[in-house]
Amino acid sequence: MPSFDVVSRTELPEVDNAIQGAMREISTRFDFKGSQCAIERVDEVLTIRADDDLKLKQVQELLRGYLAKRKVDHNAFEFGEPEKASGNSLRQTVVIKQGIERDLAQKVVKAIKGAKMKTQVAIQGDELRVTGKKRDDLQAAIALIKEMKLAQPLQYVNFRD
Repeated sequence: MPSFDVVSRTELPEVDNAIQGAMREISTRFDFKGSQCAIERVDEVLTIRADDDLKLKQVQELLRGYLAKRKVDHNAFEFGEPEKASGNSLRQTVVIKQGIERDLAQKVVKAIKGAKMKTQVAIQGDELRVTGKKRDDLQAAIALIKEMKLAQPLQYVNFRD
């Protein structure tokens, strides 16, 4: 029986490369000279440190630009509120979304079942498995999920006949 998986994964090596590129530019740019701006990643959490609001916005734009160059979808990042840190600086945490959350998975399942497609959808942890009798039904399910325009980037893997 043909099937495929719907997952949401962010490639962490690409994120690391984008961070290194942004840090390289921060170290060479004149407007960042003498500032304490930095981007660090620990597991799936980025920490952006900056001297003030203007520099924080500039670092965010740099990071988004380098993520776009590395073809990493910026919707996979959840920017938190900036908070005060020591020495009149700002700190912002950015969470990298990995996996499909339960409510988003249920929304996708409800949409596919509501379209009365000849497919079955199962939630398996942080991913979805879609099975059907025909390949065309699965391709229609992929098209339906893409039309939903969800905020989180999704990938379609393990397509099997």
